[in-house]
Amino acid sequence: MANNTLKIFPEPVAEGQPSKLVPKSCFTSEDTTELTYRFYEAEDGSVAAGVWECAPCKFDIESYPVNEQMTIISGKLVLTRGDGVEETFGPGEVVFAAKGSKFTWHVTEYLRKYYMTA
Repeated sequence: MANNTLKIFPEPVAEGQPSKLVPKSCFTSEDTTELTYRFYEAEDGSVAAGVWECAPCKFDIESYPVNEQMTIISGKLVLTRGDGVEETFGPGEVVFAAKGSKFTWHVTEYLRKYYMTA
């Protein structure tokens, strides 16, 4: 098996690709920026890693589509779990979202995060 390593930068050097994970109606300001900087994606799509950034927004997620570990680079994210428990995450904090989890996802300050999904 080949050893493949790469460095994921907080300020990517390449241009980000527009994302469409957040419905336009869920943005809470005039800014509707949502970009993904993919650094790695497995051929079968089972694993991906990169940087994602998004303007303030708020929406419900009935069933999180992947297992994801993320580290907040900048901004603020408030997650309200299905049981009503609310947690706020900021720069340097690590978040794990399990596949199938129910959340209200609320970006309160322009968010940039490292992500790895599986």
